Amino acid sequence: MVKVKNKKTVFSWMLYDFGNSAFATVIMAAVLPIFYSNVAAANLDDTVATSYWGYSQSIAVLIVAILAPFLGAISDFSAAKKKFLQFFAFMGIIASILLAFVGEGDYLFASLLVIVGTIGFSSANIFYDAFLPEIAAEEDIDKISSSGFAFGYIGGGILLAIDILMILKYDMFGIPNSTVASQISFASVGVWWFIFSLPLLKNIREEKRVSQKRDKSYIKIGYTRVTTTFKELRQYKQLLIFLLAFWMYNDGISTIIKMATIYGTEIGLAQNSLIVALLITQFVGIPFTFFFGWLANKISAKKALTISLYIYVGIVILGYFMTTATHFYLLAICVGFVQGGAQALSRSIYGRMVPANRHAEFFGFYGISSKFAAIFGPFLFGLVGQLTGSSRLGIMSLVIFFIIGITLLRFVNIEKGVADARRNTNMEEKIEIKPN
Repeated sequence: MVKVKNKKTVFSWMLYDFGNSAFATVIMAAVLPIFYSNVAAANLDDTVATSYWGYSQSIAVLIVAILAPFLGAISDFSAAKKKFLQFFAFMGIIASILLAFVGEGDYLFASLLVIVGTIGFSSANIFYDAFLPEIAAEEDIDKISSSGFAFGYIGGGILLAIDILMILKYDMFGIPNSTVASQISFASVGVWWFIFSLPLLKNIREEKRVSQKRDKSYIKIGYTRVTTTFKELRQYKQLLIFLLAFWMYNDGISTIIKMATIYGTEIGLAQNSLIVALLITQFVGIPFTFFFGWLANKISAKKALTISLYIYVGIVILGYFMTTATHFYLLAICVGFVQGGAQALSRSIYGRMVPANRHAEFFGFYGISSKFAAIFGPFLFGLVGQLTGSSRLGIMSLVIFFIIGITLLRFVNIEKGVADARRNTNMEEKIEIKPN
């Protein structure tokens, strides 16, 4: 790992999370799901609208899952993580702004923009995450990863609070109604994301690499490196086990994030209650994300992560019985306790076991674990809801994802995984400097 020499770079890296998290809070979790159900899909049955939202999420993550390992491999070969990050960030930014033009009955247009925006958001995060091992020393990686997520909670929470005020008190802003206020909030996400991306795009520098001559197309290079990495994964046994564990429990986490609000809408909770609850999650998450970074240093990242997953099991079970706004508030607080910590520690644990000079390639596989797996949660949620006429059984089905993830995580030996990464990195470096 590279020691942190430039605090400005680390701060710029965190500011990107401050900016792009508005997409996760306003568009993925809070405002758009309600807008989709009440406005874009106003002519559809409530359960059908919930299902279509779930299908839109599944399509988006399927595309990201297919692209992720190829993008990572190509960017590592070309040392172009920064360029790829900028391209996909701008894709998400533009899609966010265009959501302002979605009106009543435009659920297909809304779904298309959600898919494009999610592809941009998720793909950019692959390259953003891949910079973590380059800017953080090994002993600081949990702290910096957790701080990045905490910044995300702050930035996403601030814009969400502003947008909520604008939606609830639209006349105070000179806006004709809450629908227009919601549309403006989508555009605000794109602007916010763009502004706080600028420091990272200006200050981040990639590690210097041994230049590689390109004698074939990037598509062929990506395909070759991906297939090679698949074959080499047996040399990273601990990393592979962790990926499988992450694949499972992150499916549950991402489904809760994406489906909670529209689920609450379906069972009859008021829009104001749903948005306020998600705002609570944001601000509860700030101190507890820092707390899990501290806890990881005290009892180990693996143990702290496991604790957060057990709490998620309780959240899912309680969600099945949720009927009132008070219940939703309590669940929002509980999610705030663990959401940022679980995601931050997952990223830092994985970052420890990634071989040097192949960060984007292996974070592409991290992306495929988080995105490809996340296809099944929303799809199962939507399918069960459509078949049974209620989404309660759908949310209960998420328990299995957490239980399997916790079980697999028990078999991960992080120290051994770090040793495997170093050994294989040293072998690759010897091969590279071997004279012809």
